[in-house]
Amino acid sequence: MRLGTTEIILILAVVLLLFGGKKIPELMKGLGKGIKEFKDASKGEDGANNNAVEEKK
Repeated sequence: MRLGTTEIILILAVVLLLFGGKKIPELMKGLGKGIKEFKDASKGEDGANNNAVEEKK
């Protein structure tokens, strides 16, 4: 199940109609912040685990 060009354009048109041109940048900004926080949190956990292992040595 691959999305073709026509399907992508149709999806983008529907999103534009639902949210409007002014709201989409705000949604993308919020999504970007959420992804960044998730990545930072996952890196923070890995760093904590690595520090604990180093302390045991």
